[in-house]
Amino acid sequence: MARGKAINVKIATTKVIKALENKLKQLKLDKENQIEKEMKYNKTLEKYNKDVIKIAAANINKWEDIRIVTRHDGKVNIDINLPSTVVLPAQPERDFVIINHWQYRDTVEEIENAIRILKMTDEEVVSTSTYNSIAQYL
Repeated sequence: MARGKAINVKIATTKVIKALENKLKQLKLDKENQIEKEMKYNKTLEKYNKDVIKIAAANINKWEDIRIVTRHDGKVNIDINLPSTVVLPAQPERDFVIINHWQYRDTVEEIENAIRILKMTDEEVVSTSTYNSIAQYL
């Protein structure tokens, strides 16, 4: 796979530390707010689902194709294809990233380690290889 030309810049260590500290603060804040945001999203999604069911029920006589499947656990799935003229409301989207516990823990640990190491250095600038290893967090 072809690679682009390498970027060779020198970035002040203090700027990199500050950027990592800001990222760490934002990551912790996002994790704290995740439950609240998920609850808000789930309420919005529940309302959306109810609205779609109402629209589908009102237009049931317009169905073009139907598929009924009884699952192994006894539940029944009913797929109804309605014409494209039936207009549905906009589906809600998450305005946040789901942060898994283990990903959060590992990312926080890696950022904190990088900050500790960078604070111990006497170098005024961060080397390209060091920057490349932490760039994913910036």
